[in-house]
Amino acid sequence: MAKADDIADVPKLGLGNEKSFSHAWRFIRVGGFDHVLLETGDDLAALERLDQKLWAALSCPTQGLEFDSATLSLIDTDGDGRIRAPEVIGALKWTISLIKNPDDLIRGAGELPLSAINDSIPEGRDILACAKEILANNGKKSAEAITLEDTADSSKVFVTAKFNGDGVLPAIAAEDDAVGKVIEDIIVCMGSEQDRSGLPGITKEKEIEFFSKARQYADWWRK
Repeated sequence: MAKADDIADVPKLGLGNEKSFSHAWRFIRVGGFDHVLLETGDDLAALERLDQKLWAALSCPTQGLEFDSATLSLIDTDGDGRIRAPEVIGALKWTISLIKNPDDLIRGAGELPLSAINDSIPEGRDILACAKEILANNGKKSAEAITLEDTADSSKVFVTAKFNGDGVLPAIAAEDDAVGKVIEDIIVCMGSEQDRSGLPGITKEKEIEFFSKARQYADWWRK
């Protein structure tokens, strides 16, 4: 365990262009090596300017760690099964742009207040609207914060949403009963795909294939 004497403030270390940017890093010596302390939102925001020779590691796998593998897979933008420094920096920059106070990332709270989302930019407004819809679909319309558990089960998240952007259309999403019956007939004839809500539905490809075969059958029948 490191002692308090092992912690030191080191200003302007490893920043590259120090004329345009400076940040006071704090280090702790563990096992004979100096490690950067990430204690504030400003530390996270400045991470891209820290000399990568001072990073404890420059890559890690997306599997086999004591960390949520689904989150790691999202950070792994090139899908090669490993996360590297540029991907960590990219995820940080994107996340920090969407919250008002980057210190919220350090607190490790189990929920994110809706008021913490940066709704001054278009993407932030989209994220806020999405969070509110997820809460409403979970029966928590008046909630002021969203948790990981609220987003974990997509079948609950989208169970009341007619259109959820997954490209699969269940019968309940139809504008009227006649269209809904057609969707049900396509499912009977062509099979179904699972919608995010967990309900059976059809894709555009199945719809096109169904009506193509229906026209072929109708032409044959007329002959």
